[in-house]
Amino acid sequence: MAPRPNIVLVMTDQQRAGFTAGSGFPLDTMPFTDALAARGTRFTQAYTPNPTCAPARTSLLTGRFPKVHGVRQNSATEHACYDRDLLDVLRSAGYSLHLAGKTHIHRGEKDFDTFAAPYWHTSGPGEHTSAEREFEAWLQELDHGVAAAQTPFPLECQFPHRIVSDAIATVDSLRRGAGQKPQQPFFLWLSFPEPHNPYQVPEPYFSRFPEDVLPDRAAGPEAARRKGGNWAWLQRLIESKRPGYDDQWRRYRANYCGMLRLIDDQVRRFAEHLAAAGLAEDTIFVGVADHGDYVGDYGLQRKGAGLPECLVKIPFWISGPGVRPQADDTSLVSLVDVLPTLCELTGMPVPDGVQGRSLAPLLAGEPVPREEFAEMYAEVGFGGLPYGPDDQPRLHFPYQGPTFDELNSVTMSGHTKMLRRGHFKLICDGSGRMELYNLDTDPAELTDLAADPAHAGTRAQLAEALLRWCIRTDDDLPRAVYTPRRAAHNWRTSTS
Repeated sequence: MAPRPNIVLVMTDQQRAGFTAGSGFPLDTMPFTDALAARGTRFTQAYTPNPTCAPARTSLLTGRFPKVHGVRQNSATEHACYDRDLLDVLRSAGYSLHLAGKTHIHRGEKDFDTFAAPYWHTSGPGEHTSAEREFEAWLQELDHGVAAAQTPFPLECQFPHRIVSDAIATVDSLRRGAGQKPQQPFFLWLSFPEPHNPYQVPEPYFSRFPEDVLPDRAAGPEAARRKGGNWAWLQRLIESKRPGYDDQWRRYRANYCGMLRLIDDQVRRFAEHLAAAGLAEDTIFVGVADHGDYVGDYGLQRKGAGLPECLVKIPFWISGPGVRPQADDTSLVSLVDVLPTLCELTGMPVPDGVQGRSLAPLLAGEPVPREEFAEMYAEVGFGGLPYGPDDQPRLHFPYQGPTFDELNSVTMSGHTKMLRRGHFKLICDGSGRMELYNLDTDPAELTDLAADPAHAGTRAQLAEALLRWCIRTDDDLPRAVYTPRRAAHNWRTSTS
């Protein structure tokens, strides 16, 4: 077997798909990352299994949907249920394991060889300079809001710069000397807390994308009110806490784009250092986000209500040795597919209980069963019965004052699941409510077709498909006497 490649997992937090020039956005926010992705396979129809940080990240590591790994809240990582995860697989394959950046996972410092973490959204690890301490205090004062002016601290204080400095130090520590390569392959998780709120950037990024050049948003706050339920509840909550907050949506979007360019420059800095060390040609890059962001759509910031495309679609690309340069615009893929894909690329067996599918044949440009990648499923919800739009249960933050968390017992109440097939998307919740959207003609999901008699057949087909996914994502764990049958690549349609 050929030497196993190094693996660098580049992950951003709350980066929605479609906000780079390479994915069709009119502004060039991430030119280097777009170019790096273009050297490999770009999956333009990629989804998170859950638009919440810890559930999505746990799914990436375990290859399992939240309904079975059990982490449906950010506060539940210690309850993750799985057999062997990505770290277990790579460790047994002889990899050294390294993390620089945000964690929000069920693993900790003892599980890595180097651990430059955790970076959160307003704080970083280790010894701090006085400027870094002042910067983090300033971030706290922003209260996860939007900075109206440039960040009054240098670039070196920003977390992406500090994280890449940590990652570069890790790479250098692995080399045995100048011109030497590490003794074993390495896995490095480069995990950026941005472009998650608070939305702030220093110059030159603050002025890089002026408010008047930004494209219009899909819909304003009237859309959230019309959707009702959790959407209207969240919009009213934020408006009551921060009156007129939506007036800032262009500044918010400008800062978001500036944060993407800042991240891009740091990814470039890391990749160029890797190349100078002679390691780039032996390294597979995997680029993903954990979930998306409203970026002002629906009059909302951050995330929280529903399963709209702006929250569940994510950037997803893989480049490196053996990966064919191509844009895959048809295969519907998910974060749960990362683990089985890396298993196949490193010659390791897929662990029991993994529900994702290997994308390795797609990366090589090989023919695949069309039905295997024709649909995708996602879910959200903490469980229990859904709260109504007029309910005011106790929250983990006060109803009074400007502070809020969009992930709370109301917006995340109950269970909601979605199924994407072709141009259509079906959303169902535990109360029996269904929504149906044609994403081709209605990408912002403003016109619900579920009650339209002309679309009754489509609704029935997608409901049947969603039922199949609810069955196929039942858990194969725990292991017992009998062994479940598994298909090649962990595909289901290849056995039908």
